Order: sequence, then structure tokens, then C-alpha cells
Amino acid sequence: MKRLMICTLIGASGLALTACKDSSNPAINTLPDFVRGNVEQAHYDGITDDLLTAGLGASGLADATKPTFADPLNPTPAELRRLAIYNNYRALVDTVPGGGYGEFFGPQVDASGEGMIAGTEYRALVSVPGRNQPVTVMAQVPDTFDDDRPCMVTAPSSGSRGIYGAIGTAGEWGLKKGCAVVYTDKGTGTGSHNLETGAAQRLDGSLTSADEPVQFRADLTESELADFNAATPDHFAWKHAHSKANPEADWGQHVLQSIEFGFYALNEQFGQELGNGERRITITPKNTLVIASSVSNGGGSSLRAAEQDQHGLIDGVAVSEPNVNPMVDDGFTIQQGDGVSITSHSRSLLDYTTALAVWQGCANQAPEIRDVAPLNGVFNPPAVGENICSSLANKGLVTGATLDERASDALRILNEEFGIQPEQNLLAPVHFGLAVAQSISMTYANAYGRAGVEDRVCDLSLAATDSNGAVTPITDNVEAALFSSSNGIPPTAGVNIVYDSAEGQPTHLASSVSPSSSQADYGLDALLCLRSLAQGSDVVTGAPLSGDAATLADAIADGIDEVRASGDLHGKPAVYVTGRADAILPINHTARPYYGLNQRVEGDDSNLRYYEILNAHHLDVLNGFAGVADRYVPLHHYYFQALDLMWAHLTDDQPLPPSQVVRTVPRGDISTPLAQSNLPPIEAEPATADRIEFVDNQLRIPE
Repeated sequence: MKRLMICTLIGASGLALTACKDSSNPAINTLPDFVRGNVEQAHYDGITDDLLTAGLGASGLADATKPTFADPLNPTPAELRRLAIYNNYRALVDTVPGGGYGEFFGPQVDASGEGMIAGTEYRALVSVPGRNQPVTVMAQVPDTFDDDRPCMVTAPSSGSRGIYGAIGTAGEWGLKKGCAVVYTDKGTGTGSHNLETGAAQRLDGSLTSADEPVQFRADLTESELADFNAATPDHFAWKHAHSKANPEADWGQHVLQSIEFGFYALNEQFGQELGNGERRITITPKNTLVIASSVSNGGGSSLRAAEQDQHGLIDGVAVSEPNVNPMVDDGFTIQQGDGVSITSHSRSLLDYTTALAVWQGCANQAPEIRDVAPLNGVFNPPAVGENICSSLANKGLVTGATLDERASDALRILNEEFGIQPEQNLLAPVHFGLAVAQSISMTYANAYGRAGVEDRVCDLSLAATDSNGAVTPITDNVEAALFSSSNGIPPTAGVNIVYDSAEGQPTHLASSVSPSSSQADYGLDALLCLRSLAQGSDVVTGAPLSGDAATLADAIADGIDEVRASGDLHGKPAVYVTGRADAILPINHTARPYYGLNQRVEGDDSNLRYYEILNAHHLDVLNGFAGVADRYVPLHHYYFQALDLMWAHLTDDQPLPPSQVVRTVPRGDISTPLAQSNLPPIEAEPATADRIEFVDNQLRIPE
């Protein structure tokens, strides 16, 4: 039973509740005061268009042919929405036949026909007190919503994605349950600002250069903008990187705001009509089941919201692979099987990603993984890896006289010094080839330091590039589709990371020649600069930073402190799943230490359960490729199991299974479709050898 709360401003969270706990004094439904501008509303019939698939249905989402625009230069908001849902769904969910789509997950599973869901969608821009840049929120209310048994699921976007970033994860599960699903882009999303033309994105994704509400524009004066464009024409500012807001510090607040926006939307539909255009609130936090959910950054956001929820808005939490930066607590250790006890856990996201950005390109050539890691040869040209190893050796950052020795030392550094699990080694190369660590390092260094695009952190910027890596104006049709095509963190959708100080000319980072080496070593000088900012000292010399670099490093450190999670869920029931092979969010710094911290903070009052899935990783979409599909199973399946377990716990008082390792069975032969035998369930009573336990200040993980 949720605690009573009054209809008043909640000072601790900055939220103005629209729903009153005291049903004897019902309130009038009003738009939350954090909403900026109008609320966009549309109903979808579930036949020509719908909430979950934008009218594409399950088969349309699985089709490799993308939806197109009638006029590529002027897409309609409906066309932008359809392509955004298509791209965001497929970015997280493996839709390749045989991988579980249509059998274990997908719109058509436990649904009729193509799985299209009729309902109403509400979207708006909101703000957090003290922040200038707007955040997008959305509520989807399916026609199957039962106002006698109301439920709500949060769906903050994963990664840096836009408002539809969690459509295929928390969105699909919640809508199929008949729950309202509330989304937020968490202050990330595309939010592109073409500094040359002034074009930016409206709430619906269409472009405008006019002075009107948009998702993001860089905070530059007219003269500053002119100077920037004169020095470096055809560049972009991007919302997550350049909003000067450190949006991650507010991710929990954004989720709480999305919940309140959801209650507003529900009462607009189902509140008691008073005959004067007003509605009396009938759906409240007291009578509504609310599950905080989502994956990756979205999962971390929901955990942070549960930590900050002092007023009973959230009943339970069910997330997958959450990106959390736990507060550092050296009072406990982590041990897997009979392995070495890990004391240096809970490194920050920027710490381990800058390490991956610096050393992984060399480690990709290590004999242990060079010819074994899937897609390594496709995404990581050996010549570039050799140059990276050579540059690192010349700077004293790896040892060895041969390429094999240097690459093996780079791999050792990542595994032993930075706590990267050996199970993550095989997938790390494909992530480096996709510039995952590089893009995170660049974006988050800017965000944590509250730097603007004009600050050119480590001489890195954003622009379209040509086949030679040189900056070029973005084509009009590519820019018109950015809202639908971008994942919110360049390189994405035709916009790349540019190293402005590359030898010769500003160049796409991946093909940059470093001034210090005159080698095409993936702009290693810029990546070393980011690493130095993360550790607060020169990574090559070990000397303290000075001047502007020291000031920025201090600001970044402060920004990281702002996003540290407390581990205190206030006794809320919570479950999360993560894959042991997660090569984006290493489990020794995220999932495992968060669970340990929670046990330390809450002790016997903790209701958190942790399920570690073997042979699973961060991006299920990669399971559609040979070399990955045969080794790994979909974590997405276990995320839906976690949601089912939480639902059963909250609605039927079913006990949550103990924390455990789940021993999946990879397919091996990808011509054989994934079967239930590959996916053993999270057990209600796991074997003793599979139980995860926190004993004597040690988190013990079975091998």
C-alpha cells in the first residue's frame, strides 16, 4: 500500500503532483507546471497506425527495408514518427529469424495478428528547475487500458536515444499489458543544431530555423556563433554533449516527471467530466500500479528515480543492464567463483570508457582474440590497430617489441587494471569498431564538464564527413531524417566525430592522423586527451593537469559525483538482469557493485534481486550476425521475465526469486532456431551453486 501524500508541491523533487492521495478531497486535473508549451495529442486506430509499431506491424518491423518519405526533403511528422519507431525498435531487438523474434518476444507474441495496439499518444516538452534545455516526455495510453485497474510502466530511453528509444523494450511489454507507458528522452535524444543554418528539431522532429520552441539549440551569442562558423564551418551541436546541463544528473527527476505527466494524461481521458472543460482526478498514485523500467541508460534512470522517490509514486522496479555509477564503497569486494577478489570496482562510466577508447584498438590485435572475436576483421582494419599499438608503445603505454606482445599487453591492461571481465573480450572489438567507447567518451566528457560546443573539448567536434574523412555540408535529405535516424550520440545518422587538430585538416576521428605520431592511429592524441581528463592527470607523463585542462577535469569530476547512485531503494521491490558478457557497461563497475552497495545500505530491508545471465551481452541486435548469434542468447527475453516476475509480485504477492546466475545454452548452429532449451528460466528456487550471495561484505558470484 502506497503511503499517503498531499496535493502540494514536493520540494524534494520539484514536482507538482496532479493526483491527490486523499480521495475525500478530489482535485481538478491540471497540466503540470514543468510542461513548456502545448501538449501534442493523437489517437491511433490500431489498423492504419498504432502506438507500438507505427502501423508497420510485427512483419514491418522485421523487414530490412526501411519506411520511406514521400518527399525526402520534407517528411511529415507521421513519417518521421514511423521511421523513428522502426529504427529504435530494431536498434535494441534482434528481429532476424531464428533469434527469438516472434517466438519469445515481439509485437505478435501473446497478441492477435500483427500486434498493433490502438490508443492515444501525448507528447510535450518539459523542464527541470534550474535547467534551460527542454526534455521530451510522452505518455501512450492503449485502448485496452482499464481505469478500474490502472497500471503504468516507465520507459526512459536507452543510451542517448530520443523519445521512442524504449518503444521495443518497456514500451512493448507495458502496452501489451494494457498499461499506460510513460517515456522521457532524459535530456538526450537527437537534439541536433546545425550551427551553419540554424536548423533544429521541433517536438515532432521536423526542422525549423525560426525562433520557436525546439528540442535543443546551442547557447551561443550571435557573435560567438559567427566566430565558430568562420573557424569551422558546417558543424553541429548535439543535445546530450552540448546542452551544458549534465542531463544524467537529472535522469531520476525526468522519470518522476514522466510519471506525473502520465497521470495528467490518464485523467484527461478518464477523469470525471465536470461539464466546464475540467476533469476531476480519479486515477492517482494510490490506486495505480507503477513499475519503473527500461534498459541500459533508461534502466539506470529508473533506478535513480526509485532512489529519489520519497512519496510512493513507484511500486516496483524491473530493469535490464542498467547504467548506474554506484557510489564508491571500498568496504566490500566482488569475487567470481574462485577468482581474484575485486576491490577496485565502481569505476565511473567515463573512467572505463576512456580506457577502452585508448587501449581497445590495440587489444583487438591480440592473438587471444584477433581471429576469434566476431566481426573484428570487418570493423577493425589491422593496419590501424598496428598503428595504435605502435603509438601506445612509443608513449610507454604498452610494453613489448612485437605487435602481438603490445596487443596482449593492451588486453592485459583492460582486464587486470580496469576490471574488464574476460567474458567481455570477444565483443569489445565490435564495439570499438562501432565507435561506442569513443562516442561515449566524447559525449560524456562534454556533458559531465558542462562544456559547450564552442569549448571544443580535446579538439573534437561534430560534422558530416566525406569518403576521405574531410568535413562536408550534410545533405538536406539526411538532415531531414535526423530525428528518426540518430541514436543521439555521434557518430550517428551521417554526423561523425571530427578531430579538428588532426594532421593535415579536421578529419573524421576514425581516420585521423595524430600530430604527435604522424600515424593514422584513430586520432589517439584526442583519445589520450579524454583519458587524461577522466583520470585528472596526463595519461602519458603522469603529471597533474594545469590551466584550462585542470579546470575542466575538476568540473568533470564534479559532474561524475552528481550522477553517483546511492544504492538506497527504500525497500522497494526491484529486480534487474544483466549479461555477463556486457562489453559496454562492464559488470564489475555497474550491475554487480550496485547490488553490493544496496546490500550495504539497506541490509535486511533490501528487496533487490540480481540475475546475471551467462552468454548474454548488451546489444541483442548484434545477435543477428553470424559469429555472435551462435555464441549468445537474447538478454531481452530475460528482461521480459524480470518484468513478469515483478508484475506477479505486485499483483499476486508472488515471492521474487533469489539472486542467481542463469546458465543459458548458446545455439552453436545458427541454422537451428532458438528454443526454450537454450533459455532456462530464472528459477524460483535456484540450486545452491547458482545463487548470488552477499556474505561478510563480499558479493559472491558463482562461476
